[in-house]
Amino acid sequence: MSTAWLRGNALTLLENGTEFFPALLAAIDAARHEVFLETYIFANDDIGQSIAAALVRAAGRDVTVRLLVDGFGGREFVAELLTPLTEAGVTVLIYRREVGTLSLRRRRLRRLHRKLAVIDGRVAFVGGINIISDYEAPSLDAPRHDYAVRVEGPLLGPIHAGVRHVWELVAWASFRQRLRLPASPPVTPEPCGDVEAAFLVRDNIRHRRDIEDAYLLGIAGARREIILANAYFLPGRRFRHALLDASRRGVMITLLVQGLADHPLQHRATRALYGQLLAAGLRIVEYHRSYLHAKVAVIDGRWATVGSSNIDPFSLLLAREANVVVRDAGFAERLRACLIRAIHEGGQEISAASWQRGPRLQRLLNWAAYGLVRLMIGLAGYGNHH
Repeated sequence: MSTAWLRGNALTLLENGTEFFPALLAAIDAARHEVFLETYIFANDDIGQSIAAALVRAAGRDVTVRLLVDGFGGREFVAELLTPLTEAGVTVLIYRREVGTLSLRRRRLRRLHRKLAVIDGRVAFVGGINIISDYEAPSLDAPRHDYAVRVEGPLLGPIHAGVRHVWELVAWASFRQRLRLPASPPVTPEPCGDVEAAFLVRDNIRHRRDIEDAYLLGIAGARREIILANAYFLPGRRFRHALLDASRRGVMITLLVQGLADHPLQHRATRALYGQLLAAGLRIVEYHRSYLHAKVAVIDGRWATVGSSNIDPFSLLLAREANVVVRDAGFAERLRACLIRAIHEGGQEISAASWQRGPRLQRLLNWAAYGLVRLMIGLAGYGNHH
């Protein structure tokens, strides 16, 4: 993998939807020419309706608005919001529209999991936050925990090219010739900051392992500390061995994972790995204040990543994903401080001793879940890669 590092960017870390949605709304309302928005989920709730209204306002100002929503994650959108938006002048494409239950066929599992926005080729947003309210469960008073990055500067070039590329693919695959994009010169914003960063995607052709390889390179170079927060953490053998090797070198590794599980099968499969990781000296903290949806990491206070990619086979082997990787002490320290606060305010650490004393039946159920997830990936045709 050859990472295209670009200098001169201004990056703003956005924690949770409370910071992300106002920034996104402000950018859409300031749009003068073009809005691209990609999302996995676009819910018909207060947040979804506010973003939809902003897109309609932009279209009413003769801004070209292009919205791409995944067909599985966006089933509610297709049923309830698609028609009103298209009638208001928003151009919408659906990535692999669902026509039945989700099967284990490889093509049906390849979803658009990216969360991207590009406005006028001057500002972009990259992260893990869907268009849905942070407050998913009425019983929780804390928002879903996740991150995004507001981007200005030269990194806009590859991000803008990336959203155009996928839009073209979906328009072509949908036989929507009239929605193909006109030829235009590449976006090349001037430097406006001092942050060095790269934009990485995962697809099923040329960039199959770019995000995973970036993680592995970062872990291999770690000398002091790794903090990795991931909603669905089920790494393959290469990734696990990289973490174990780093721990043997004396690197302090903290994994922040879900405590409240929105997908119980994956949560149990993750817990099957706890014994090995704890025995190797890794620190495992489960987040219980709300649902953890973050997909971020900080290494040695200088390297960081924020994006849509989980460390599990569905993200690393199947879905379209997008991450920003950053080499900048200021940005990394801001993200690290957010994660340390999340650990202190909502984390419950799992010790090796308490884990070994836990009910044996629960550990057996965890390994059964792990085996089932492995079977599902094998049936999808990816067993040899995990």
